[in-house]
Amino acid sequence: MKLIKNYQSPNFNNRKRGKPVYIIIHYTALKNYKEALLYLCDKRKKVSSHFLINQNGYIYNLVNLNKRAWHAGTSYWEGNRDINSMSIGIELDFSSNKDNNNFSKKMIKSLIIILKKLKKKYKIKSQNILAHSDIAPLRKKDPGVKFPWKKLNKNNLVYYPNEKIRFNVKLIKKWFTKNKLVTRKKMCLFMLGVIGYNTIDINSNYSYGKLVRAYQMHYLQSNMSGKFDEITLKFMIKHFLNILLTKN
Repeated sequence: MKLIKNYQSPNFNNRKRGKPVYIIIHYTALKNYKEALLYLCDKRKKVSSHFLINQNGYIYNLVNLNKRAWHAGTSYWEGNRDINSMSIGIELDFSSNKDNNNFSKKMIKSLIIILKKLKKKYKIKSQNILAHSDIAPLRKKDPGVKFPWKKLNKNNLVYYPNEKIRFNVKLIKKWFTKNKLVTRKKMCLFMLGVIGYNTIDINSNYSYGKLVRAYQMHYLQSNMSGKFDEITLKFMIKHFLNILLTKN
């Protein structure tokens, strides 16, 4: 891993909370890392991240980890809305419609190394390593459907529900009905709210679809329907039960 500190972004301020508890993964959506560095270090753009990792695996440290980088924007997780104050932002040199349209092996190798170091240093929980689309599902879709969450999970870095957990779907649905969650949409929003997503601002079928798709981009990349179908229902129940069984 090569850590480069030659580029420093002026776009930061003081954290309003203590040490970071989240890591947010982004992609740049720009044609290369050089353009991304200029963008993230431009005072006029008012955007930054703590790190940028390019296709060759070089890691650029743009903002001191003690400072509040401006990467999350309007966001939400577990009731928190100032995610910038609570997180570390990592940008990846990737764009779905340009030459840098893959997450290279070198890039992911460097990402794995730095995630291990950050998790250990700040005692960050695996379930708190999130996509930009998790915390801002109505605005963002990065790091996208190609991002290798399962590879990070195999390295014990991120959270993935235990798929071996057994449950009775009919019994779970009966419990939902008993608690006045009588439609699939209400079931879905309730579970996503427990997981951490912002369900408060979901006020239309369009925003509901965006939220479901954001969940699928992270956990069900093989089923990107944008609909709360049977596959998503069964998987989300597993996720929901995992969260309930492991909460402190």
